[in-house]
Amino acid sequence: MSQPTYLTPEGLVTLKAELESLRTQRRQAVAERIQKAKEIGGTVDNAEYDEAKNEQAFIEGRIMTLDSLINNAEIISSKSGPSDVVHIGSVVTVVNQKGKKGKYTIIGSAEADPAQGKISNVSPIGQALLGKRVGDVAEVNAPAGKLKLEVVSIG
Repeated sequence: MSQPTYLTPEGLVTLKAELESLRTQRRQAVAERIQKAKEIGGTVDNAEYDEAKNEQAFIEGRIMTLDSLINNAEIISSKSGPSDVVHIGSVVTVVNQKGKKGKYTIIGSAEADPAQGKISNVSPIGQALLGKRVGDVAEVNAPAGKLKLEVVSIG
């Protein structure tokens, strides 16, 4: 059995919408491009044909990836675990050793967006925060050196 894909309900909807778009619109559009390229220049030494075939391969690969992610989805929310311990789905407020606050939502890697404060449970910060309680200090081995984050609140 594959590893679960941790997704928020919104993330699942987004992935399903992307999958539907790929299966209907993008697949059809690339098939039409392939057909037109064949009619214009055959299949040998035809850059347009080669490009369309490469796009088709990408689309089919992405469809397979999305199918797997969706089929192995485990839906998470901030209420998925105990509220006093950081878990997947938690919204965690931390303070670093310089006193700067940060707020992170711990989610699965399929939805991670660090610029939006959404970090993966397998990222260095995500791994360090999992299992921590308010008042605990998480040590993160970051590329810039060791980082200490104190958990201020868990939501």
